[in-house]
Amino acid sequence: MSYYQLRDVVYSNRLVEAFGNDIELTDDQGHAIVYRLLKEFQLGAQGYAVLQSDADPHGEVEIFRISTSAEGTPELETIEDDDEWENISELYDELTLPDAIDEP
Repeated sequence: MSYYQLRDVVYSNRLVEAFGNDIELTDDQGHAIVYRLLKEFQLGAQGYAVLQSDADPHGEVEIFRISTSAEGTPELETIEDDDEWENISELYDELTLPDAIDEP
């Protein structure tokens, strides 16, 4: 896993073009949950999406990798690697709260 910095972020819109700003996902119990797409960006060749549940707009955000299906449709994947998730989460914080981050 490469570690990225804020300057490496390139905004993208593949999910918005495919699904719009609201994305419906299915939880482990088979229930549909609507999420709002907050940010979508590329880091190197990998895309990421930050989603917020419409049911809990003040709760934690969900961060996913964006992959492409065999048919060319964007898909969301859970980030399994803890280091990757932490790096992307910190970058999202910097994107949304740039004044709250202290530079060393």
